[in-house]
Amino acid sequence: MARVVRFYETGGPEVLRIEEVAVPPPGKGEVQIRVRALGLNRGEVMFRTGQYVPTPRSPSRPGYEAAGTVVALGEGVQGFAIGDAVSVIPGFDTNDYDLCYGLYGDLANAPARLVTHHPAALSWVEAAAVWMQYLTAYGALIDIARLTSGETVVIPAASSSVGLAAIQIANRVGAIPVALTRSASKRPALLDAGAALVIATEEQDLVREVLGMTGGEGARVVFDPVGGPAVEKLVKAMATFGILLLYGALSPAPTPLPLTHLQPNSQTIRGYRVTEVTNDPARLDRAKRFINGGLADGSLRPIIARKFPLEQIVEAHRYLESNQQIGKVVVTV
Repeated sequence: MARVVRFYETGGPEVLRIEEVAVPPPGKGEVQIRVRALGLNRGEVMFRTGQYVPTPRSPSRPGYEAAGTVVALGEGVQGFAIGDAVSVIPGFDTNDYDLCYGLYGDLANAPARLVTHHPAALSWVEAAAVWMQYLTAYGALIDIARLTSGETVVIPAASSSVGLAAIQIANRVGAIPVALTRSASKRPALLDAGAALVIATEEQDLVREVLGMTGGEGARVVFDPVGGPAVEKLVKAMATFGILLLYGALSPAPTPLPLTHLQPNSQTIRGYRVTEVTNDPARLDRAKRFINGGLADGSLRPIIARKFPLEQIVEAHRYLESNQQIGKVVVTV
């Protein structure tokens, strides 16, 4: 029997329950992992509250991202051995497979194609904080937008783990990261994290600030997890031929399509999910090389906001939803 986290109805953090459940042996193409740490993600909050794709079924076991040791191998799995230290790359929908694919708990199965060795220097907490944030940011900024040296990228919700990863990736390729945050309270931390400019959107005019720092040209890339009415301002802050990659829907309000600005400036708004990269072996391999290279040379460094034990999974989710954090929230097992 293993301890796993499940929920039977959508709702607040209090719907999460720790239960004793029999986890089946790994099937064909699967790896079974003794989990040491879990990375929490905003998508799991949306899944728990019924605002995500797919719709939860009852009971649902959440969890996309974990690090631990291999304890069993399914048929046909190669490249791993019992005892290997590994991480799980987010790339599956928790309701698309058997419930054992949720990673919240101390034992979990995962598809071998999404399991990877991580640099030995990483702690379990750091290893659990790597793949969702860096892979999401890499896929949008490097794989799709082809961000290069000297280009400006605007990053809303910059204090999130993905936002911080985007700042680090932009700096790694010589681009100029502009961090957006609602108030100035997080400005020092974002500057310390590598932002070239921090704009407090409730206190400053983001369009004027971005145009001012770019000599009136605007940013070629915007990497937005929020959507909603702010998209109109983000488009106005973009350069001609600029691209806005929308990878989340944190705003409860509808997202406008500002054609009067998009069309004359030949700009693009594009939806994006990390599975674009994880479902393509060649693209995933390139991403792994880029991210592991950055971890090895120190240009990519997970920032941990706070750690919670598994027994405090409800409190961990409450903290994640508080928006107080700067960096990744990790649960230790």
